[in-house]
Amino acid sequence: MTQKTDTSTMSNVVENSTNLSRRRALLAGGAALSGAAALTAPAISKGAPLIIRMATSWPVGLGGLADSAARVAQEINIVSQGRLQVELYPAGELVPPLGVHDAAGAGDIDMYHSAEYYFQAKHRGMNFFTTVPLGLTSVEQASWIKHGGGQALWDELNAGFGVKAMLAGGPGVQMGGWFNKEITSIEDFKGLTMRMPGLGAQVISELGANAVVLPGGAIVEALFEGTIDATEWVGPYNDLHFGFQKILSTYIYPGFHEPGATVSVGLNLDFWNNLSDVDKALITAVTDAELTSHSADYYGNNGLALVQLKKEAGIRPTRLPDDVWNELARVSFEITASVADDDDMGRRIVESYDAYRNLMGNAGPMSQADYLAKRGAVNLFAEV
Repeated sequence: MTQKTDTSTMSNVVENSTNLSRRRALLAGGAALSGAAALTAPAISKGAPLIIRMATSWPVGLGGLADSAARVAQEINIVSQGRLQVELYPAGELVPPLGVHDAAGAGDIDMYHSAEYYFQAKHRGMNFFTTVPLGLTSVEQASWIKHGGGQALWDELNAGFGVKAMLAGGPGVQMGGWFNKEITSIEDFKGLTMRMPGLGAQVISELGANAVVLPGGAIVEALFEGTIDATEWVGPYNDLHFGFQKILSTYIYPGFHEPGATVSVGLNLDFWNNLSDVDKALITAVTDAELTSHSADYYGNNGLALVQLKKEAGIRPTRLPDDVWNELARVSFEITASVADDDDMGRRIVESYDAYRNLMGNAGPMSQADYLAKRGAVNLFAEV
């Protein structure tokens, strides 16, 4: 039964999302939003508000992602001074969690908060607007989208499905996932059934694994039922929330498959085109601001959650052996490049993305990698 979240609950959501709370970080509590959440907004001075129905792909209370959707909705309501009223629907409440793109294109909802690679069945080029294996980091991804021609390609691709989408956050380089056995050689992927979306799924399938795509809310049940042997999600912050450490003990890093996954806000294209220039700019500004908030949320909470996984669950992440990484990388580059063979749209996306990845490969390693090494990075899990 649909319930509305009251004003005090929503205020707590915003406070918890903007102030790094150790308790929320370690317990990964997050905001519980059910029903068309009644998000706080100023009183409306003239006329009725424009209602915007936003569905997400995230379970209720999932820190980082559900919180991000709540912030986007809240800020649109506030900045518009109540002219726009976003009604927020968690995963599965209004439409299926992986069906939000279809629903937006059909006009069944006005807006979604999700990740574009969930929709790769429509076109494999969708992956490039979330992440691809051995691809750009979150910051580099935002640079390509905002200043490297990525947004124009994204708009062209999505126009064919009746959608307009934009970036709304990025959690950084992901962990490699949780497994029911150690990964010591590339042969260990053979026969493995793993939850993994995007082009990463095609990579492990090429290596003999069985890749399945599940929304976040279905992963734990699948692990308990034994229908999957391994899973990835984002990193320690959300892993702790799901309780993966209670089911699987082999935790792998780094993640080859999602070096810079970015989340997106998408709108029905006709709805977007009918908005005033002011409201288009307003929504764009809110999602731009969320790029910073979302990344900051994940970076801080991942660190806290990783400490708890070590101290309370005894988890010791395992670094992928170099030979395993190298084979994953080889197949990753092949799979990613193959999107160019799909059609002209795929070719132009791959060419633009590869050119930007090559550009980013110049200054980044010199400035960032060397700096971090010299700053004194330590292995948190090394035995002293």
